[in-house]
Amino acid sequence: MAMNEEGRGAVDEETLPCGRELARVWERWEAGERDPHVDGCAYCADAVAALRALEGVVAQARVAEPPEQASQAATLAGRIMDVVRLELRPGRTLPLGDEDEDVWIVEAAAARTIRAAVETLPGVRAGSCRIDIAPLEAGQGRPAPVVPSGRLPRGPVRVRVEIQVALAWNLRDVADRARHRVLAAADAELGMRVAEIDVRIADIIDDGAEDDGVGDGVEGERR
Repeated sequence: MAMNEEGRGAVDEETLPCGRELARVWERWEAGERDPHVDGCAYCADAVAALRALEGVVAQARVAEPPEQASQAATLAGRIMDVVRLELRPGRTLPLGDEDEDVWIVEAAAARTIRAAVETLPGVRAGSCRIDIAPLEAGQGRPAPVVPSGRLPRGPVRVRVEIQVALAWNLRDVADRARHRVLAAADAELGMRVAEIDVRIADIIDDGAEDDGVGDGVEGERR
């Protein structure tokens, strides 16, 4: 499956930790071109594996859905691509711990932890996750500290995560529960101070298989 120009444009500027351009790695693999570097590089191997998985998901969606719903498969591909791109690049370096500590984590690793925490909710899938430094409140302005390139200043962060939820969920309820999962994971697993959590519901999953356990999970948490 050759990616369309819109999908390619989103990754044209992406560079893997090994220095190879993500779009170029994918193009050469699709063309059947052998590259000794790719054969021996774990980062390039992960990129190719992610593309193959994406092709499989989209192909299944196209077979399962009637032609008039082909655009839904393209939308699904776009969302998967967002996650794939985040998984393949380390991203910026984020602060952990208190102001006087020198502990850091790459954004991709923190985002994986957050998405995994959200997906412990039944019938919930996590999509893109973005972590930024939280804006200062009025009256708390101070000179921005000098930090190395690629690092965020030390301080609380703002987390923005997109989710897809099963039809059985109450949207406000699932957003609240997702925020609690994010906050708990950031504190217990990462040691990251979070000032703000923005949960955005990107899609409703109208699939009976995704509804399994939603009711039981909600009732269990309320007890």
